[in-house]
Amino acid sequence: MGKGERTRAAILDRAIRLGSQLGLEGLSLGQLAEELDLSKSGLFAHFRSKEELQVRTLDRAAERFVEVVVRPALAAPRGEPRLRALFERWLAWPELVRQPGGCIFVAAAVELDDRPGPARDRLVELQRQWLATLATAVRGAQAEGHLRADVDAEQLAFEAYGIMLVSHHATRLLRDRKAVERARNALERLIASARR
Repeated sequence: MGKGERTRAAILDRAIRLGSQLGLEGLSLGQLAEELDLSKSGLFAHFRSKEELQVRTLDRAAERFVEVVVRPALAAPRGEPRLRALFERWLAWPELVRQPGGCIFVAAAVELDDRPGPARDRLVELQRQWLATLATAVRGAQAEGHLRADVDAEQLAFEAYGIMLVSHHATRLLRDRKAVERARNALERLIASARR
C-alpha cells in the first residue's frame, strides 16, 4: 500500500469513528483535516465532495466489516455455528473496529432512510448484502440438517437481524446492561423454533 493509499485509509478510518457519533452528514472535510493534522486542500485531493466522502466512508466501513465480521465467521463450521458466529461478530463489530457511537451502518440508516442519493443507495446495497449473507448462512444450516428444510431463510435472516438491531438500540440508547444477553436468548429461541 502506497503512502497515498495509507493516508486515504487513515482518513476513512477516522471518518468511520466520527460518522458513528455524528452521522454521515456530521462529517466535514474541515473537521477531518483538523483531527488528522492535514491541510483541507490535501484532504480535498482525496475526496472532491462531502457526498464522495460519505460514500467512501461506507465503502471503507464495509471493507472493515468483511475483515472483522464476515471473513472470521465464515471460518466457523458450516451451518448453525456459522450463523451464530455472524451474529456474535456483528454484536462485537463496533468494538472490533472502533466506533464510539455504535455501528456506523445503523447510524447511517436512521439518517439516510428518507434521503435519496448515492450514500443512501450504497447503504441500501450493503444492508441487502448483509441480509443475503445471513440468509446464506441459514441455508447452510438447513443443508447441514441443523434447521428444518421448510424454514424461510430470508425470514429467519430478517428476524436475526432484527434481534441485532434491537440489541444495538437497547445497548446504545437504553443503556440496558442485559441487551447482549437478551439478544442471545432471542436468537436461541429463534433457532429453536427453526429446528422443530
